Amino acid sequence: MSNHPVQTVGESGSKLKVILAVLAVVAGVVGFYFLSGQSGLVRAGALVAGLVVAIAFAWTSTQGREFLGFAKEAVRETKKVVWPTRKEAMQITAIVFAFVLVMAIFLWGIDKLLEVLLYDVILGWKQ
Repeated sequence: MSNHPVQTVGESGSKLKVILAVLAVVAGVVGFYFLSGQSGLVRAGALVAGLVVAIAFAWTSTQGREFLGFAKEAVRETKKVVWPTRKEAMQITAIVFAFVLVMAIFLWGIDKLLEVLLYDVILGWKQ
């Protein structure tokens, strides 16, 4: 017996709230450019007002609440990570640089070997 996840149907106005949030952002940006003759404070106020209205609409939608829960969970998981010390990070970085250098030299050598084989030995062209 398979265990399929159940999808619940969100409230019907949730999609409308997201659409209104997008329209509020667009209105704020349009207002910012439409008020080009006004002072920078008025223009920034129009932009911020559009963003605040958009956040208010998005916050009350189902998708907005799910995103907020996801963001909180992401912050909680980030706090669980054991970050390397500065010394460990420097050692790992040095190992990566050394590996890249060795691989670059190896690939250069293979390229030169194939060049000699192809041009000098097989084709007989001297460069």
